[in-house]
Amino acid sequence: MVPEQHSDVILLKEIAELLNEETNMERMLGGAIDKLLQNSNFETAWIFFIDEKGKHRLVAQANLPDALEERDCRHLTKGGCWCVKRYHDGDLDKASNIIACQRIENAKAAHGKIGNISHHATVPLQSGKERFGLLNIAAADTVRFSKDELALLESVAFQIGSAIKRIVLTKQEQELALVKERNRLARDLHDSVNQLLFSVTLTARGGIEMAEDEAQKSTFRDIQHLSQEALNEMRALIWQLRPKGLESGLIDAIKAYGEMLGLSMETKVTGVIQLPSRTEETLFRIAQEALNNVRKHAGTSAAQIYVTVTPTDVLLVIKDEGLGFSLAHGAIPSIGIQSIRDRAKAEGGTADWSSELSKGTEILVRIPY
Repeated sequence: MVPEQHSDVILLKEIAELLNEETNMERMLGGAIDKLLQNSNFETAWIFFIDEKGKHRLVAQANLPDALEERDCRHLTKGGCWCVKRYHDGDLDKASNIIACQRIENAKAAHGKIGNISHHATVPLQSGKERFGLLNIAAADTVRFSKDELALLESVAFQIGSAIKRIVLTKQEQELALVKERNRLARDLHDSVNQLLFSVTLTARGGIEMAEDEAQKSTFRDIQHLSQEALNEMRALIWQLRPKGLESGLIDAIKAYGEMLGLSMETKVTGVIQLPSRTEETLFRIAQEALNNVRKHAGTSAAQIYVTVTPTDVLLVIKDEGLGFSLAHGAIPSIGIQSIRDRAKAEGGTADWSSELSKGTEILVRIPY
């Protein structure tokens, strides 16, 4: 018994060192369960993150049987199960043997067997009162794990939960620092370049009134026009660095930004907008990019924004009835669709578009929350 306890102590120490060194969430989780499997009787493991609505997401797995791993782990990612339900109901607060697992049963029904795995144990990942998800482990021909094995599982889960909290706090600090830097840069641009461009615009206007030669007047008009365009671009950039109006609501902020660009805005909302601040800012940034493209490329001064909120995700549609484009006529114009897709993908969502020459463009964004 003593050697086993000593082995567990060494394993926990090695996992703690790994968790403390790693700052990337996925590598940290993957490395921790790999280390656990290499130095214990457990043979396979997977980790779910679970949000406050009970929606789970597979974030790490190691040494899964082929039946559980096939087609992007579809049996683990789809449907419900006992452990996730008990976790969401608040009834799961320690490592427990699972008598029956719907996911394993579904995989067995589809493939006949899954490497002699029939049961698993589960333990919540948490730090203090904050909970993040579940760590599940299994082994071939094992129906129940011993008290010592469950105790080891709880210790590992405690370490992982603490590491997740550390990474979350670090990310929050980084995001706060980024917001502060954006605000500083926005203030600097407003107080320096923005004011200089405004002065150039006024000077050019005065030059038009004072000049007697028509050629000189034309030159001053060109200067006024260019400086006004640059001023509009600078104001849009400042908005992008430091979004204003989100405290009044997402739709009001999008509408105000579009009007600042000189666009006539039509908006429609279906459902109640009560979104996480991160999701709200992502949608605002996407709308900014789309409206910038309407102003620069669509050849129209009007845009429509539609927002539909469901219990699981939000759909944002940005439409215009401008010039449009067609793949048959060459490359896609600079509409920033890749930037929009990247922002949506970063939040687990999707972005797509449809367009036709002379009939406008429609961008559709769906983000879960």
